[in-house]
Amino acid sequence: MNNETNPMMPAAGMEESEIRALRFAMGLSLAVGFGMLALKVFAYTVTGSVAILSDAAESVVHVVAVCFAAYSLSLSLKPADRSHLYGHDKIAFFSAGFEGAMIILAAIYIIYLSVDKWLHGLAIENLGKGTLLTLAAALINAALGGYLVWVGKKHHSLLLEANGKHVLTDSWTSFGVVAGLGLALLTGWMPLDPLVAMLVASNILWTGGQLLRRSVGGLMDEGDPETEARIVRVLTEATANAGIQFHCLRHRHTGSKIWVEFHLLFSQDTTLNDAHRMATEVEDRVRQEFGMRAEVLTHLETLEDHEQVHSHRPSESLTE
Repeated sequence: MNNETNPMMPAAGMEESEIRALRFAMGLSLAVGFGMLALKVFAYTVTGSVAILSDAAESVVHVVAVCFAAYSLSLSLKPADRSHLYGHDKIAFFSAGFEGAMIILAAIYIIYLSVDKWLHGLAIENLGKGTLLTLAAALINAALGGYLVWVGKKHHSLLLEANGKHVLTDSWTSFGVVAGLGLALLTGWMPLDPLVAMLVASNILWTGGQLLRRSVGGLMDEGDPETEARIVRVLTEATANAGIQFHCLRHRHTGSKIWVEFHLLFSQDTTLNDAHRMATEVEDRVRQEFGMRAEVLTHLETLEDHEQVHSHRPSESLTE
């Protein structure tokens, strides 16, 4: 049994409206990213602030990462084909890992710039103007990042969600810079400029590490205990109602879709027609549990002799 995907339909069974929403959000992210980069470079030009320069450096990385994310989104929306029978969804994990790596590189560069600037002298001008420009960039990115994360979660797009988190990281970087520059304006103590830059860099190092961790977990098909608990609960209820059993449960997430496999055990006097009907009902119940696209695969067995049949395949008893 399986939930078949028509190769002529959009990737992962997505509606055209969903695809348009994802593409619009990614295009908006790219356009705003270039705009914010230009704004921050201008702010650095008029101030010479290392904190603002660090913020601009993070934006350079962000624009590069968004370009890669936009390409990845376009690829992930392609339907399954002869060379990629399971679709192209897993590019989402590569994209999340790339964004995480770019964030980490930006953080390291920010720390380097801060230390270098501190050692070779601090000279800042037009600090008030630069602070206001950076604050404007922070507010715009905060709104954009929240929107991207919302759209990503709504349409189950890891690509867009990771991109949104990167934008939010960019906004927090800018807010940190604004706070530091504001304190420098109030106290007149200029070392606050590189100190704040280094503190912000430490924070985005954590964010980048989390994205990398999620990327590796996805590529390695790492199990999710929460997802498994939900599937087991649904299967337990559905099979009990039908008077059948299940075992050999496996599941994995591909970025925008969840794949679920399990065996169903029927009494040997169950007709093929009835077994097929009950299996379809169980599959539909699993799909209904997840408000996202799901592929459900079942293998039908007879209850009386399945232990004997599988006695030479101990690996299949992983999940009873």
